[in-house]
Amino acid sequence: MSMKFLSLASCAVLMASVAHAQNQPVIITHSAPLLTVDGLRFRDLNRNGRLDIYEDWRRTPAERAKDLVGQMTLTEKAGLMMHGTAPAISAGAEAGQGRGSGYDLERMKGLINDAKVATYITRLSLPPEQLAEENNKLQDIAEASRLGIPLTISTDPRNHFQYVLGASAQNGGFSKWPESLGFGALDDARLTRRFADIARQEYLAVGIQQALSPQIDLASEPRWPRATGTFGEDAQISRRMAQAYVAGFQNGTTGLKPGSVSAVAKHWVGYGATPNGFDGHNSYGRRVVFKGKDFEQHVTPFKGAFAAKVAGIMPTYSIVEGVTLDGKPLEPVAAGYSKQLLTDLLRKRYKFDGVVVSDWLITNDCKNECLDGEKPGDTPIIRPDTFGMPWGVEDLSREDRFAKAVNAGIDQFGGVANSDVLVKAVEDKKIDEKRIDQSAQRLLVQKFEQGLFENPYADPQKAKSIVGNAKFIAEGEKAQARAMVLLQNKSKTLPMKPGKKVYLLNVDAAVAKKRGYQVVDKPEEADFALARLMTPFERLHPNYFFGARQEEGDLSFKPGNADYDKLVAISGKTKIIATIFLSRPAILTNIKDKTAALIGNFGASDDALFNVIEGKEKARGKLPFELPSSMQAVEAQSPSTPHDSKQPLYKIGYGIKY
Repeated sequence: MSMKFLSLASCAVLMASVAHAQNQPVIITHSAPLLTVDGLRFRDLNRNGRLDIYEDWRRTPAERAKDLVGQMTLTEKAGLMMHGTAPAISAGAEAGQGRGSGYDLERMKGLINDAKVATYITRLSLPPEQLAEENNKLQDIAEASRLGIPLTISTDPRNHFQYVLGASAQNGGFSKWPESLGFGALDDARLTRRFADIARQEYLAVGIQQALSPQIDLASEPRWPRATGTFGEDAQISRRMAQAYVAGFQNGTTGLKPGSVSAVAKHWVGYGATPNGFDGHNSYGRRVVFKGKDFEQHVTPFKGAFAAKVAGIMPTYSIVEGVTLDGKPLEPVAAGYSKQLLTDLLRKRYKFDGVVVSDWLITNDCKNECLDGEKPGDTPIIRPDTFGMPWGVEDLSREDRFAKAVNAGIDQFGGVANSDVLVKAVEDKKIDEKRIDQSAQRLLVQKFEQGLFENPYADPQKAKSIVGNAKFIAEGEKAQARAMVLLQNKSKTLPMKPGKKVYLLNVDAAVAKKRGYQVVDKPEEADFALARLMTPFERLHPNYFFGARQEEGDLSFKPGNADYDKLVAISGKTKIIATIFLSRPAILTNIKDKTAALIGNFGASDDALFNVIEGKEKARGKLPFELPSSMQAVEAQSPSTPHDSKQPLYKIGYGIKY
């Protein structure tokens, strides 16, 4: 064997000789030296002048991971088990939440070099080429570290319409598609996989390697504010969509490989069965309650993710009640602390061998306004020392929470960088270091499988041409239109021909004019009115951080609701075509008799809407959940049982054609 040592000061892309072209991957390095062994090239990430097993791309991911774990300190292994938030340059609270004009590189150096954190969620929303450049800066810091371990950069969904901190990311130029509910409405596995494949290409183009999705909870409680991120409340549809989604992001169904974005299916398990629809991010929504055999329906979507070899699973925040496993009731702790749910059910029964990453901040304390936001004068912000979701283990110390979660089956902790606390738990004999090695091995194997040790960098110019390109935008807009559900079409109101006089409510006049309509100021002058409506909601908990941002409560249109009042004001003056953004199952009892045509949408541009009302695109969706007839019916149904309200106005699966 001959060996030649090379050093590069700047980025270089080196390809193998013709003889080795089939095996030699593209190698990109910014600061680590290169080794040439038998005519093949490798990155000398630990800079020791020789080829270590973990640097040798000819070895299996498992062999490479085992070698690297053997070279790591306890702190470095604990750092792998942290999934931090990449801090941003910004004023006020937004910096800590990762939103801003770029990354805070000095803080990142401390997180990478001291806390040894190697996975981060990005919440930056920048033009694609700038986001790629920012992510490359983080990889530069990681490459210069002791072992040169590349970062995994994750994100919440970016390709949809609704933005809620902690659930989705601002779009930032990515192609726009309907919310996940729209894919549930279409029940088209091929389209879902195509969407996920496009999103995969866009993620990789900007240097994102992990999707904190799909959200495959069943939306069995109509008031739940997280319903929009699900595929609805049909277990079998959700199972099919989960499998297709994972296959698209991971570029196949055989596991991770170069070109894969690792998918993290969430939330294991039962998150949607929340009484009153109160969400588990909040202390007042910490429980989900099951009756009968409902729990098995909530497990069903995950079977689709397992079939596609999903890389990660994220447990729910919630304490799951009313469920027994192997004849024993579940311990009253959040799923991230439940050995029964993570080890007995997930690992043993369903044979999941990927990474289990906790939801955000489960090891933090919850005190003051976090625990009781009803006190007057409290400000709903995240305070690192008093804000967390440690449901069921509120009285444990942080060290004991880490120990309990790891021993239950957690491999990585979302939203924190407390590797020192995890190290202390090992030193105090609360966790066996062999258990830490197990998680470190799982996490490293996935980085190796994705090829990050050979090339963790994005190409900013490719990002500019790939993300949000015209073809992807057109496909997304077509899906927005197809996913719509036609609920009502009196007297064949649809399709509508351009050229008519239209009165607009929450629709861009410029789009209507561009398409040949005459926009009028008074409804009585119009041939028809086109109205966009939002599913009603209340802010029932405005002093809680997430409660202040989530749509809770009443689903019905009634006086006092701004959209309803505007609709009533024009009712009877012209025929009305209305579309409702169904972020939750709206109650349309008071809307139905005031409209000629009624369309449910799951996120759609004005052009997509006009394409449907003109018949250029057909609304092919079927309701992914039922639309109840009244709030009394909602209040009487079981939060864990899908589509069980009495006499729904529109049943699940409803949708007509024109």
